[in-house]
Amino acid sequence: MVVLCGLLAAGGCATLGWYGQAARGQMELLLKRKDIEKLIAAPDTPERKREKLELVLAVREFAGERLGLPDNGSYSGFVSLDRDAVVYNVIAAPEFSVQPKTWCYPLVGCLAYRGYFDRGAAERRAAKLADAGYDTLVSPVAAYSTLGRFDDPVTSPMLEFGETRLAGLLFHELAHQRVFVKGETAFNEAYATAVEREGLQRWLLHRQGPETLADRARSRRLEENFTGLLLEARGELDALYARDLPAERMRAEKRAVFERLRQRYAEFMQAGDDRFDAWMQRDLNNAHLALLATYEAGTDAFADLLAECDGDFERFHQAVERLAAAGQKTRAEFLNRCRIDSCP
Repeated sequence: MVVLCGLLAAGGCATLGWYGQAARGQMELLLKRKDIEKLIAAPDTPERKREKLELVLAVREFAGERLGLPDNGSYSGFVSLDRDAVVYNVIAAPEFSVQPKTWCYPLVGCLAYRGYFDRGAAERRAAKLADAGYDTLVSPVAAYSTLGRFDDPVTSPMLEFGETRLAGLLFHELAHQRVFVKGETAFNEAYATAVEREGLQRWLLHRQGPETLADRARSRRLEENFTGLLLEARGELDALYARDLPAERMRAEKRAVFERLRQRYAEFMQAGDDRFDAWMQRDLNNAHLALLATYEAGTDAFADLLAECDGDFERFHQAVERLAAAGQKTRAEFLNRCRIDSCP
């Protein structure tokens, strides 16, 4: 999510409060930011924190040298927060739709979430949307991006992640700084997700050797299988909502779809991996599935494009930059995996 103090001037009365909290949140990050190299050198820095900060710098260097990602001041600073996330995104979808509600911003276009630096404010906004008939979700977000307009910091919630998740998150956010198309969330997220996944492959090979790739492949298969369960449920809901049914019957059918999802997950759990339990234990609704296709659809197209570029990340990014400069129709065709001769 992008937050800029200058956006205050662009908001009307209805959104002035949101822009105000966004500016205050951005200012907090700027004022609290500490240089990571100085923290590493400081004798009073706890060893575990020092190791994580050293990891961040190694990931940044790898991203710039091996993945063609921006080498700027982002993630060279650290901010300690007294909360479990840097922002809390409100996601909403109508009661009978899996298409997310969008909010539009002057510099980045329309996005399928509204971010708040305070959990209470996010929950109050979600409650108002629920009163208006929406399914809602408040999602904590550990990473913060201004697309390079400021030097985005590493935050204390990010340091709670394991090495793989932390590295992938940094690759993802730096990819947004390399290419971002205003208002096209599906294109932006598919690109950043593809960079994250291939970047992680190369990072693990670089850091731990080829023996780790088998474990990573097994983990990815589990993630893909779980995502498949969710996409199946999303597809069932989409088909259901296209039917002309009375509201009460629609609600009953909707509950049945989520119950089938839980039953399929119980079968999935026979594999013995419980990493998705916390996600499934929530009171699921349309909002939980609304952004799923956004992050997954199109990643194969970008993976294919990287292969066409012989795995050369710089050529790949240049090809994506050409797509970003092309028309929306061209990008839509690309995400649908129409082959185009776009790699130099």
